Amino acid sequence: MTASRRIRVLVAKPGLDGHDRGAKVLARALRDAGMEVIYTGIRQSPEQVVNAVIQEDVDVLCLSSLSGAHDYLFPRIMELLKEKGAPDVLVLGGGIIPEEDIPALKEAGIAGIFGPGSFTSDIVKFIQENVRLRP
Repeated sequence: MTASRRIRVLVAKPGLDGHDRGAKVLARALRDAGMEVIYTGIRQSPEQVVNAVIQEDVDVLCLSSLSGAHDYLFPRIMELLKEKGAPDVLVLGGGIIPEEDIPALKEAGIAGIFGPGSFTSDIVKFIQENVRLRP
């Protein structure tokens, strides 16, 4: 990371889940860590999320889901990122995600999964260690 370029992060809530307290807490923690954060709000379709990633030219996408639809939504977003030419965006998933679902999500390209009780400092550190900034 250069001194003139901050990490750009999009925090998104795909699906019909209307609970976004965790996403807002994360957005605030990332901003406090010096990152530039965009929050899409609730009830975003995978297409809306990926369009926002492209329009905002972000380095990191943080997805949050509490509805149990992560098995469909997260892989669909990964497919769309590849189709739209943004496969190098670092993607993290969070929310209520059963342990048995994590291997398939990582295979789909989700770099990190952070469930309830995760420390925001661990998420900040994970991003700082794994992000590849776009020129």
